[in-house]
Amino acid sequence: MEESSELEALLRWAAMVGISDSPSSSAPPSRTSCLGHSLAVASFPDAGGRGLAAVRDLKKGELVLRVPRSALLTRERVVEADEKLSDCIRRHPCLSSTQILSVCLLVEVGKGKKSWWYPYLVQLPRHYDTLSNFTQFEIQALQIEDAKWVSDKAVSNARSEWKEAVLVMQEIDLKSQLQSFRAWLWASATISSRTLHVPWDSAGCLCPVGDLFNYAAPKEEYSSDAASLSEHNDTEGALDAKQPDSYSVRLTDGGYEAETSSYCFYAKRYYRKGEQVLLSYGTYTNLELLEHYGFLLDTNPNDKAFIELDADVCRISSWPKDSLYIQPDGSPSFALLCALRLWATPANHRKAVKHMFYTGSMLSVENELFIMKWLAKKCQQLLGRMPTTMDEDNLLLRRINMMLDQPSCVEGVEAYSCRELESFLQVNCLVNQATESQLSVKAKRSLERFKLAIKWRLSHKTMLLNCVSHCKRISDRLSSQH
Repeated sequence: MEESSELEALLRWAAMVGISDSPSSSAPPSRTSCLGHSLAVASFPDAGGRGLAAVRDLKKGELVLRVPRSALLTRERVVEADEKLSDCIRRHPCLSSTQILSVCLLVEVGKGKKSWWYPYLVQLPRHYDTLSNFTQFEIQALQIEDAKWVSDKAVSNARSEWKEAVLVMQEIDLKSQLQSFRAWLWASATISSRTLHVPWDSAGCLCPVGDLFNYAAPKEEYSSDAASLSEHNDTEGALDAKQPDSYSVRLTDGGYEAETSSYCFYAKRYYRKGEQVLLSYGTYTNLELLEHYGFLLDTNPNDKAFIELDADVCRISSWPKDSLYIQPDGSPSFALLCALRLWATPANHRKAVKHMFYTGSMLSVENELFIMKWLAKKCQQLLGRMPTTMDEDNLLLRRINMMLDQPSCVEGVEAYSCRELESFLQVNCLVNQATESQLSVKAKRSLERFKLAIKWRLSHKTMLLNCVSHCKRISDRLSSQH
């Protein structure tokens, strides 16, 4: 009920400050809500939770929301209005633009109802599940070393940035609870997950109402998947692949427009009435989404699985290391396929075939069979070294969902017979909790992050398993044609 009234207050305030979903700038402002012409707040339990729905059929390219510059929460606005804060920031030139914006956010929160953005601030999420909020137990649940390293780095970076910024917060006498590391995690996660790009400030801006859009992964117009392209080749079975032409594609559905001094959002596709209108923030893997936004996608066309490669693969290839990965369907990226083809070629023959290597052409059937078998074996070995199987991960997810769906019925450890879940319950002091008691808010948040870690490692393992199947399919096809 309180959340609903806060949302209504936000939409009334937004209408008063000029935020509007009317495609016509001349439309008279509403006194009750900034929405209603094109959009409405709605619940999408299986697709991001609270979001924005079309209240009518929307055409591709149609303006669906306009937020004037005066409504944007930027460090420029906050610092210019606070001489003491401005002086303190000048005395600490080492602070980054995002650190300063995080401090500005906490300053506005500290003002309470006196803040001009109060109706917006009170309905911001109370917590986030970004990697910087993960505990060591939750980080270990990711299982993959690269992911654990990224998580540890996110946590340590957050703490070091807080130690730098807290000096400013102390000098301006910010409320003590807002100087805490916990408050900093909240503020920095708000900035990381909700800011939008503006041309005058690298920190970006917080955009009231505009940040109600949920995320949609941008679709690739051209595939860089050489192996997938190979499945559509001619009957001679030549597994050739052309590198995609470079082209410019708009990855976001909105941007700041100087002509109207406002942030404008557009429908990137045709939406029917009632559909959720989504926003593409850019191209991210699931680990990057987890790091910066605190969620991941069940189906992410831009996800990547990196595997350990022989040093020679990277040494003889001119491709950047981050371009050598396995795609969601299990096929190697264009760069990885090309690099493995050259690596599998005897050193004294590489010079003669390098021109074919750069065009993505198959060098020989024998060469292709070798790398497909090598890649499949490598993925199988990685899966075999994982502490848990995919079946165990799926079972664990089901049990976690049961605990989250029925928080008033926390059963004993014996009912789960899962060592990892037993460890979670012990870490969170839930082993001896009575069945009629409820999960604490802190324990529930940890359980949600634990669930995200399980989902991430499961999606990673799925890509490896898909790669095994892909390589077998290509190998069988090559063998039958050879």
